[in-house]
Amino acid sequence: MARTPLIGRFRRPDGVPEDTAETPPPPGAQPTSLRRPLPHPGQLRRERRALLQAREDRIRDLGGLMLEMYRRDQFRQDLVVERCEELIELEGRLGEIDALLSTSAAVRRPPAARCACGTPLFRGTHFCPNCGRAAPDAPVVACASCGAALAAEARFCASCGTPTPGSEDA
Repeated sequence: MARTPLIGRFRRPDGVPEDTAETPPPPGAQPTSLRRPLPHPGQLRRERRALLQAREDRIRDLGGLMLEMYRRDQFRQDLVVERCEELIELEGRLGEIDALLSTSAAVRRPPAARCACGTPLFRGTHFCPNCGRAAPDAPVVACASCGAALAAEARFCASCGTPTPGSEDA
């Protein structure tokens, strides 16, 4: 494996001091960044699939090599170590790609809504599962008789069975 690790491609170039790499630009100047943009997730996934296939092939080859050495009663430790080092390099590269994919997903994913208490709110929830407050961005439709949360298209309350105000029109 003579390829450069992906993470290494996104590090600062050698010779650039850590504190000067991200100094804010002077007022009125355009900000410049030494960081490269993340590769497209599709490209990373293709490379990951290829590496997984290569890893699987190398593991099979290593098993076949061990079997042949056992059959011939000629064990060559240097050959086994070389093949194992190749596998370790492949696994390290897979770890780098997984880290880049998770970073890419985190950058593209919208931030999760949070309650005032700090608990993340899942899409479609009307109340905080931790403290019971109403979700700030989701309007809560409540049953007129029991106060239970209702889905927007509900015709009857799931708790008490009372018809919702808009169900008579339909």
